[in-house]
Amino acid sequence: MIGTIPQDWIWGLVGGLMIGSAAALYLLVNGRIMGASGILGGLVDRSGWATAAERIAFIAGLVAVPAVMAPLVWGHVSTNISQNPAVIVAAGLLVGIGTRLANGCTSGHGVCGISRFSLRGIVATVFYLLAGGITMVVFRHVLGVI
Repeated sequence: MIGTIPQDWIWGLVGGLMIGSAAALYLLVNGRIMGASGILGGLVDRSGWATAAERIAFIAGLVAVPAVMAPLVWGHVSTNISQNPAVIVAAGLLVGIGTRLANGCTSGHGVCGISRFSLRGIVATVFYLLAGGITMVVFRHVLGVI
């Protein structure tokens, strides 16, 4: 009977432990919060060019490591991403705009903020989750786009 229980939750646990460990290591080594949107934003608006090499290495790692490891560890990985390119581009732009408006993303506010008991991080994360839930309801169930 135990063999019939889905084990997908374990990958979420492993991923969460890896992100949390990376955030702790980043804080210990650099003395700064590991907020992906802030790291990328500093490159885009040129405010973080003093640490550009570190920022580029971080962003490259975010993209390259999963792209390299997923096929090696799991073979073909299926996702639930939309096949509509317009939806993917719009989602990316909206997430980017939202993280700039909120002065951070889920890695900065959610992982690092909540772990430091930051009221700002907790409130931002609650609103991210609410906005994401409302967006899914509207785009999937009302508009039928996703």
